[in-house]
Amino acid sequence: MATQLSYGSTRNKGAALTDPGRPRAVIAWLLACAFMVFAMAVIGAITRLTESGLSIMEWAPLSGTLPPLSDAEWQRLFALYKTIPQYQQINAGMSLAEFKTIFWWEYIHRLWGRSIGLVFALPLAWFWWRGRLPAWLKPHLLTLLGLGALQGVMGWYMVASGFADRVSVSQYRLTLHLGLAIFIYGYMLWLIFRLAWPDAGEESAEGPLHRLRRGLLGLLLLLSVTLVSGAFVAGLNAGLTYNSFPLMDGRLVPSGYGQLSPWILNSFENIAAVQFNHRLLASLTLLATLGIYFWALRLPLTAAGQWALSLVALAAVGQFTLGVVTLLAVVPVSLGAAHQAGALLLLTAVLHALYRLRPKA
Repeated sequence: MATQLSYGSTRNKGAALTDPGRPRAVIAWLLACAFMVFAMAVIGAITRLTESGLSIMEWAPLSGTLPPLSDAEWQRLFALYKTIPQYQQINAGMSLAEFKTIFWWEYIHRLWGRSIGLVFALPLAWFWWRGRLPAWLKPHLLTLLGLGALQGVMGWYMVASGFADRVSVSQYRLTLHLGLAIFIYGYMLWLIFRLAWPDAGEESAEGPLHRLRRGLLGLLLLLSVTLVSGAFVAGLNAGLTYNSFPLMDGRLVPSGYGQLSPWILNSFENIAAVQFNHRLLASLTLLATLGIYFWALRLPLTAAGQWALSLVALAAVGQFTLGVVTLLAVVPVSLGAAHQAGALLLLTAVLHALYRLRPKA
């Protein structure tokens, strides 16, 4: 039809870019935001692995954008850090130069978070004003904006837990902070998929493909629990002990697994139990992924659907291997950060496969 819009048309190129079905500029913007959230999680992992998160003891969303600009300001911030248990029990005697090293990681982490807020909010206002946003997308974007603000508050809530009676932040608050970041990332990805591939999906809504989709949803749930367990491993530095695989101190199940009372606390506060649980969940995630992949080989999937499941299997094998290598190497910063990135890549692959295998409307 003469009035039909096409991205390849030269007749109405400006209108093509505002096609509500596949707005390219909006997709590119959300992709940039998702990449920044991905990078934020990796920077956060480095901040945690270098024990840098408690080096800035003030929450100043605006004035904190600028780093210390004088020696007097550096000395003031260092003096604040000296008042907390982490310095007194672990870093006593630290030089100002050493303090600056951990300060810069936390500063970069916070500055990157502020940058995400600007990169999301300013284009959102512009796209909204210019009428570039599909109606269905608007409430989702407002929800993401609110979740981003909540994430900033959650970050400070986490950091504040390490200022008294502890030498690190609470593993519970760290898990909430990381879990919210992962949720925001996954939420953005799903919106990007909807915008980029509005017609994607498989023809059949029932039968074996329906069961495969349910299996993928189960895999997403299992992966989510595995990611949460990994956050507890990070919060307790549980990866710095039992650095052998598959046995832990020569045993399949470590001897101190159930030493806390009530028993449920072992899953959140017992280093041996937390690491064992994460190993077990990671192994189950790998086995479930491979099971779904080989099951799908026998089903009449489109090439896009089959490729999506191949990416899930590849990401799962890579992440499991990286986790074992990281453990055996006693969690160096580089491998620990890579393992965090691998978790997000696996989540990306699972969400992509779920979207590709959804039933067509």
